[in-house]
Parts: sequence; structure tokens; C-alpha cells
Amino acid sequence: MANTQNPQGNHDPAGSTQMFRAFVDEGPQTRQQAAAPAGPRIGLIVGIVAAVVIVAAVAWLALK
Repeated sequence: MANTQNPQGNHDPAGSTQMFRAFVDEGPQTRQQAAAPAGPRIGLIVGIVAAVVIVAAVAWLALK
């Protein structure tokens, strides 16, 4: 049976160690980029709330 726990040398055939290190090194940059789209989302929510308030005010005035 082959010893898979300690392969000879430091070669990582799948490259997963290098990929993980690259992911960790770039982690904070991707988090900042992921947080950026929250601005348009907040604007969308504010727009929907404003539209509901306007429709409610028009309905209230129509029934008055």
C-alpha cells in the first residue's frame, strides 16, 4: 500500500495548497468588493418603501 500521508517531496499535485494560500492572501480584497453592491441594494429598498408610501397616500386621499 502506498503511503499517502507523507508523499515524497513537497509537490502538491492538485495545487490545492497554492490555491488556498492565494485565496487567503486575496481574502480581504474580495470581501471589500462583495460589500460594494450593498449600495444599490439599499437604494432599491428605499425606492420600494417610497413607492409604497406614495401609493398609500394616494389611496388615503382618494378614500377621504
